[in-house]
Amino acid sequence: MSGVGLDPKTAPTFPMAAKAMLGDTQLRKNVRHATDVIQEKRARVVGEMPDWQELREAGRQIRRHTMEYLDFYLEEFEANCTRAGGVVHWARDAEEARGIVVGLVKASGSDQVIKIKSMTTEEIQLNSALEAAGIHPYETDLAELIIQLGEDRPSHIVVPALHKNRQQIREIFQREMKLPELGERPQDLADAARMFLREKFLRVKTAVSGANFLIAETGGVCVVESEGNGRMCLTLPETLITIAGIDKVLPRFQDLEVMLQLLPRSATGERMNPYNSIWTGVDAASSGDGLRDGPRVFHVVLTDNARTEILADEEGRQTLNCIRCGACQNACPVYRQTGGHAYGSVYAGPIGAILTPQLQEMHHAQSLPYASSLCGACYEVCPVKINIPEVLIHLRNKVVKQNTAGVAGLFDVEAGAMKAMAMIFRSERRFRAAQRLGRVAERPLVRRDGQGEGWIGWLPGLLGGWTQARDLEEMPKETFRDWWERRGRDGN
Repeated sequence: MSGVGLDPKTAPTFPMAAKAMLGDTQLRKNVRHATDVIQEKRARVVGEMPDWQELREAGRQIRRHTMEYLDFYLEEFEANCTRAGGVVHWARDAEEARGIVVGLVKASGSDQVIKIKSMTTEEIQLNSALEAAGIHPYETDLAELIIQLGEDRPSHIVVPALHKNRQQIREIFQREMKLPELGERPQDLADAARMFLREKFLRVKTAVSGANFLIAETGGVCVVESEGNGRMCLTLPETLITIAGIDKVLPRFQDLEVMLQLLPRSATGERMNPYNSIWTGVDAASSGDGLRDGPRVFHVVLTDNARTEILADEEGRQTLNCIRCGACQNACPVYRQTGGHAYGSVYAGPIGAILTPQLQEMHHAQSLPYASSLCGACYEVCPVKINIPEVLIHLRNKVVKQNTAGVAGLFDVEAGAMKAMAMIFRSERRFRAAQRLGRVAERPLVRRDGQGEGWIGWLPGLLGGWTQARDLEEMPKETFRDWWERRGRDGN
């Protein structure tokens, strides 16, 4: 039922994937419309906050402090969660996390689970592991349900089905829910999803959730959502398994005061999420009338999956401050043209361009740090002030060092060209000579436009990447330095 998840290890490079996506005009139209709507809503509700910048700074400081003392707060969370009746598991990587969750579901006696939207479960490709073990997962978030029924893949952190329009969703529901007479109004689609999921909520006894935040002070878990389906998963099943990255922890319950203002405004342009669920431990004893409130068995799987390596990188560490609002995706001119699938990872857009390569320990997704114009729009909208352009440049430096290390670096054409350029830039004489040579070399390639301006529409070899999407202006006949010196000689 589920499509194959995006895997950075096997995905094509970003330039290759983006080129294919640019040819899908419907997808580009859908993405542009959806991000325009969200950005407009965000701008309106952020404009209502006179202390928005102070709030961003508070969020940044909370996250920075948390990362500085992450080991302490994780141990505090474990102690308090255990005291409340929960069981905490630690997973070093995705494989270990998948194994723990599959084992817990089997131990619960279930062969089906209902799921709350979770990027971490997408990151470790949990659904595929569950299905391989004979356990069927049902996504309950509306967008995730659309993705699952359509055998598609998420393209946005907050709105996974952002690339689908209403008609496409209707066709999926008609086909998969056997509803040929289904209407196309939003209400019709919502009613169909509600009826489809209601039976699952009442029957399936085990649920899997992610976490927006883990609260060290109380051992509690916080999930925010817009539909209420997540709350159904948290309260009805007997067994609840929460899986979260170790970066999701917050020191104090009071820190939610800041985060629950920043997150909904940045993510969906809402003043407050309609549903904010915070639960701690288990429902140890049912009430006398047989009614329960929450799970009887509660597990938390804390997943590292290379986050410790990111934490150790002083410049890349701020990546872990992300609260998964997706605001950077909506503002990014690159993402708005390509959509999310081009990134080859569940984390798309600017945050994906810095998070994914680091989660892969720089062994895969090395083209993603270059999937940016470095315009800084992502930094401007980030609610916790992650300087994404700064991290992008840091990662580009890492990629270059990796690719030019050892004997292989001696045969790297791009590295050789850069070394030659560095040698030229170090000498005025060599730089002037290169300029003269460039003017001679470009002559056969220059074409004049109607105003007599010279443009180059094609360059050979590696330089051709520049002219694939833009023209290069002809070099000036006289450089500024030449003009300045001539001006002095002429006495003007």
